[in-house]
Amino acid sequence: MENFIDIKKEKEDVDMLSPLTWAYIGDSVYELYIRTNLVNKTNLKPHKLHIESIKYVRAQAQAETLNRIYNNLTKEEQDIVRRARNTKNYHLPKNCNIKDYMYATAFEALIGYLYLTKQNERLKKILLETKK
Repeated sequence: MENFIDIKKEKEDVDMLSPLTWAYIGDSVYELYIRTNLVNKTNLKPHKLHIESIKYVRAQAQAETLNRIYNNLTKEEQDIVRRARNTKNYHLPKNCNIKDYMYATAFEALIGYLYLTKQNERLKKILLETKK
């Protein structure tokens, strides 16, 4: 994928983006990771793939994942999580409580930040931890 997706921002530029922008891209990266894993490991039809992927990408699951891996994050990553969690978001969650939504946003922001700053090995390590 690195061959056709060209991230043009430098780390300093990514640092200046809103944590909600990190979460925006992180949502896509994480969903693609989950969907790819499901396609690789199952022979489910598309509707069943969708149902199965929801178990991982819904806010409550992401919040639980973040809580499980939080102590394994670096200080910088914990700061990213804190910053994203505390960002004012005017979007109200539909199917979860606000706390889970805030933590899910923080998880997505971490994924997005690592992706945008091209920390691919660290991103891979964290994504692998989410499967435990």
